[in-house]
Amino acid sequence: MKNVRCAKCTKCGREYEALPGITTCACGGILDIEYHYDYIKSVFSRESLARCGDYSMWRYRPFLPVEPDSPPTPLRVGWSPLYRADALAQALGLHTLYIKDDGQNPTASLKDRASAMAVVKAREAGADTIACSSTGNAASSLAGNAAAAGFKTYIFVPSRAPKGKVAQLMIFGATVISVDGSYEDTFELSKAAIDRWGWYNRNAAINPYLSEGKKTVTLEIMEQLHWQVPDYIALSVGDGCTIAGAWKGLKDLYAAGFIDRLPKLISVQAEGCCPLNRAIATGEPWTPMEENTLADSIAVGVPRNADKALAAIRESQGVVVNVSDEEILAAMRLLGRTCGVFGEPAGVTGTAGVRKALELSLIDPDSSVVSVVTGNGLKDTANGIRAAGEPMLVKPEMGALLSAFGARDIRP
Repeated sequence: MKNVRCAKCTKCGREYEALPGITTCACGGILDIEYHYDYIKSVFSRESLARCGDYSMWRYRPFLPVEPDSPPTPLRVGWSPLYRADALAQALGLHTLYIKDDGQNPTASLKDRASAMAVVKAREAGADTIACSSTGNAASSLAGNAAAAGFKTYIFVPSRAPKGKVAQLMIFGATVISVDGSYEDTFELSKAAIDRWGWYNRNAAINPYLSEGKKTVTLEIMEQLHWQVPDYIALSVGDGCTIAGAWKGLKDLYAAGFIDRLPKLISVQAEGCCPLNRAIATGEPWTPMEENTLADSIAVGVPRNADKALAAIRESQGVVVNVSDEEILAAMRLLGRTCGVFGEPAGVTGTAGVRKALELSLIDPDSSVVSVVTGNGLKDTANGIRAAGEPMLVKPEMGALLSAFGARDIRP
């Protein structure tokens, strides 16, 4: 890989050759993939990218740590739509707002980007089985992308994982282990099993390549905005891998001269589980929290990518916002009714944070903001109904319909 310089420990600075099976540093630190930007500049530009006909995450191969002859994954991952959300911006009192709907990836979440990268690197490593722990989306994305590429999967999920996500896992043929415990318990059991049987490790805090897949979301955003950098990018945050990857993508573009400045990040967590935002707000090291939120995909009390996530927020001079479950449900309704975008609770948490950041005067109303919707609402229909309410039930008679309309002050 001529474009890759090394894998460097974020804790001690030790450098490793970027082999496909690398995990963490000997000191326990997480590795970060570093690039030869001069080489990337010599073979890749905004102009050459504009001529690329591959509208998937693989259009950015010079920015990705894959071998030149590695085939892409069978499923089309990436190039999700970016909508200008004028009606929602007006409702929030914001000058400019865009919604990046990553729920339109093959298994309906941003995590497809990381899992597609895991599948390619597992193939390079000569593996035939991939495993991970997940609160749901990483699991379903791995199961789907691995099934399409012919890999076996073992997937560990907390027993609280929504049925829609578990259904995806079973349909994709994964061996699913539902763990009667927290996400931390689930992670530790998956780690022990991976160590015992030698499966390829898709866990994002262990495998440094997964952030490289996730970063393609911001590469796309910048290209879709014609390289005009917004003031803020808002993301929901759980274990920290997504916001860390998003920031890595922005820094790569800046280092290679594709953009001339960097945006600030808005890190949004649930009030009931916000260890990373709490660390930023207090200036103290992060400490574990209970996983007390309906937004299961970000209910991570022991974040596994804390160092990279905290560095991303601080380097970007970003904003941290915590939102209640009620504010998350309100954001589900607001996104649906103003944009036609159906996001799951964790998927809309970034948008809930934009709304609250404006209310708290943490961001200027004249700002431009991109909010990333990380997962589709069909993954968690129970909370979709909770947010929107039950439909009216009437007898098949016009009188009953008129009475129901009257009771709800509906005037056709």
